[in-house]
Order: sequence, then C-alpha cells, then structure tokens
Amino acid sequence: MGKSRSGRRGGRAAQSPDVTVRRAEAGDAGRLTRLVRTSRAYEGPYAPMVAGYRVGPDYVETHRVFVAEDDGTGQVLGFYALVVDPPELDLMFVADAAQGRGIGRLLAAHLREEAHGAGLAAVRIVSHPPAEGFYRSIGAERVGTVPADPPAVLWDRPELLLRIG
Repeated sequence: MGKSRSGRRGGRAAQSPDVTVRRAEAGDAGRLTRLVRTSRAYEGPYAPMVAGYRVGPDYVETHRVFVAEDDGTGQVLGFYALVVDPPELDLMFVADAAQGRGIGRLLAAHLREEAHGAGLAAVRIVSHPPAEGFYRSIGAERVGTVPADPPAVLWDRPELLLRIG
C-alpha cells in the first residue's frame, strides 16, 4: 500500500503532520523489537510476555508489517502486523513517547485500508487487556475471551472483531 500521511486520514489526526506509514523492511526488525520490549504497556505482570520477544527480519518479510515513522527524525512511532490468512491483527504497538498523538488511530485507519485492499471482511484482534478500550473505540466489537495459555500467556485476553467495509 505505499505511504500514507496522517494529514489525509479520517478520525483524530496525529499532532505532527509529518508522519508516514510505510511497509516495514527487514532492517526495521531491531527497532520494532526494541519498541515491543520497552513498552510500558507490558510492565509489571505483563513483562514476561515481551521479555524475550523478537520481531525478526523473516517475520517482517513474511507478513504485512507497517511502520508509522516521523518524517523529520526517522523515529519509529509505532507499527502493526496484519496476517491475512486467517485475518488477524498480530501486533500493534505505539511508542510510549508517541502515546496520545493519534498514532494508534493512524495505524488503525491504515490497517482498515490494507485489509479492505486484501478483500477481508473482518480482522480478528486478540487484545492485550489494557488495550481493549482502544480497539473498541475504533469500532472493534468484543466477540469472546481467549483463555490464558501458560506459560506463554498468564491471563485471559479479550477477543474482538474489526469489521472492514
């Protein structure tokens, strides 16, 4: 899908109009891994889930991974990964310093366009529990709960469906 400027998006725009959403490249893998591992959303009881997590170059090349990047600094502000078959949002993270700037909404709008272009009717989201409110605010509907799966995941997670159309 190419580049998208936050100034051309619906919904709440990012504070800076100089944000581009672009397809991730294998060379972005290290920055994406750091973003995941340092996320304050995964502190405390959630920390073990991301402690050894790695977004590898092979993952970036295999999946539809998109990065929100500051045009001026090249800083990664957030990213998401869409799996097409079966349709699921596999990852979505916004850098702590970029929280509240509309980056999540920018990525969600891009996700909708990407899913629509792929012919998807809906995208499944298994949410980090504190992120459920965000996903519901962009139109996802709760459809169930995914039970904990120790030792990888120690808590139940909301299952949502984001309809595309």
